[in-house]
Amino acid sequence: MRDPSLRRSWALFRAFLREQDDPERCYRLLARDAADQVERHLPLRGAVVADVGGGCGHFTEEFRRRGAHGYLFEPDPVELTARGRRPEGAVIADGYLLPLADGAADVCFSSNVLEHVADPQTFLSELIRVTRPGGLVYVAFTNWFSPWGGHETAPWHYLGAERARSRYRRRTGGPAKHTLGVNLFAVHVGRTLRQVRARDDVALVTARSRYAPFLAEAIPRLPGIREVATWNLLLILRRLP
Repeated sequence: MRDPSLRRSWALFRAFLREQDDPERCYRLLARDAADQVERHLPLRGAVVADVGGGCGHFTEEFRRRGAHGYLFEPDPVELTARGRRPEGAVIADGYLLPLADGAADVCFSSNVLEHVADPQTFLSELIRVTRPGGLVYVAFTNWFSPWGGHETAPWHYLGAERARSRYRRRTGGPAKHTLGVNLFAVHVGRTLRQVRARDDVALVTARSRYAPFLAEAIPRLPGIREVATWNLLLILRRLP
């Protein structure tokens, strides 16, 4: 599917709406889309790809399908085995301290993980460390002021995280999976872009709204507006020598 396009955005949105009922279809489609985005900048065939925080392995499987040597690093054993089995080539590992040598990967990939780590800068530094000079770092995350920033409690997080959690409990009878400051953190588009641009070990290839049907690269350039309209920020970085 052409990216960006209304057709692509609508297909991803429809799959997302069925994520609870049909997670396989949702994540297979998202994995194909992400792999397409990587391949615009670097061929995957023969490449070493480190999928950091990749859950039960949908992205790793897609990278391998395209001829890459894909390796999955996931800290949560429950997430790792969510499909009833442990994916081949998977390692239980913390993204803050990956069991990889400097420059071991051609592509270091992380989808929707940054908002779940308490120290995103240290996490990002580790992704960069294990990427070879000339290689790519793919990082996508849901920013806090996005309509989906509160995850399962969205959009009520706009009224406050605790109020949103209380509403979720009243509505469902159980606690929300995510708690702000524990396993969900307020990451912002503007601050993240400033931090990335200040680094001397990577060059910013693209910063874009991951799912936008148009103006995908323009939206993150608009101060204030970008914090809501971006929804999910995609950064592709190239590791410098």
